[in-house]
Amino acid sequence: MGILLALIPALCWGSIGLISGRLGGTSYQQTLGMTAGAVLFGIFSLVYFHSALTGMSMLVGVASGLCWAVGQFEQFQSMKFIGISRTVPISTGLQLVGTALAGVLLFHEWKTTKMVTMGTIAVIVLIIGAVMTSLRDKRAAAGTSQPVEAGKGAVAIVISTIGYVLYTVIVTASGLDSKTILFPQSLGMVLGALIFVMFSRQKVWHKATAKNIMTGLVWGIGNFFMFMSIPTVGLAISYSLAQCGIVISTFGSIWLLGERKTSREMVYITIGSLLVIVGGVTLGLMK
Repeated sequence: MGILLALIPALCWGSIGLISGRLGGTSYQQTLGMTAGAVLFGIFSLVYFHSALTGMSMLVGVASGLCWAVGQFEQFQSMKFIGISRTVPISTGLQLVGTALAGVLLFHEWKTTKMVTMGTIAVIVLIIGAVMTSLRDKRAAAGTSQPVEAGKGAVAIVISTIGYVLYTVIVTASGLDSKTILFPQSLGMVLGALIFVMFSRQKVWHKATAKNIMTGLVWGIGNFFMFMSIPTVGLAISYSLAQCGIVISTFGSIWLLGERKTSREMVYITIGSLLVIVGGVTLGLMK
């Protein structure tokens, strides 16, 4: 039963790109709608966990949520530039590398020679996997592969990775129980989205924004079941299984959203996604 609960975050988080892609909207509309849904689930978690809000939990939660908003907005941007099937594996791989390095450099999580060796190998595997998913078939005929804006996509993924890594590092550094910051975190998320909206000249109050509230609810369900599964199967297994969500988002975007790939690119993406999962699971089991 615990394993089934732990698989729900993978299903939910792996579906976010597909749901937002199907619902449509600009990156601004998707981010604002998603954070609105996250706030609704944050209120639910506040009642369910009976979390006591303190000044520190509010500060940490809002700061973490702001960083998440940057990470999510830029990930949506990257999906527009290079497609979901490329964005998600690369983004997942870089996030895992970033959080692993932060764990080593800031929190000294790798304490033995064996952990350093396994961790280094896992990081290398992640990097190779992320690179493979981004490879293009240079021999592809026109129209058989999804057009990309590689430069803009690369910048978006780098900024997204920084935002996501800071989102987790801030919480870890605080030493607070994650359950106490779920609601403040959601406030930081929607605040970050509103800041993006303020500096945007695009129309954000649109039906696509309202539709994307569903994306935020799906994200919140995944977050909720992550905490529900940890007491049963442990953080390491929960964290590891969550990485399997890239299979859903990567191949779902090809099969369900119609992103075009050549047979050679499908091989690259398949091998790369598997390497990202293997590297992520290895890092997860080390925690």
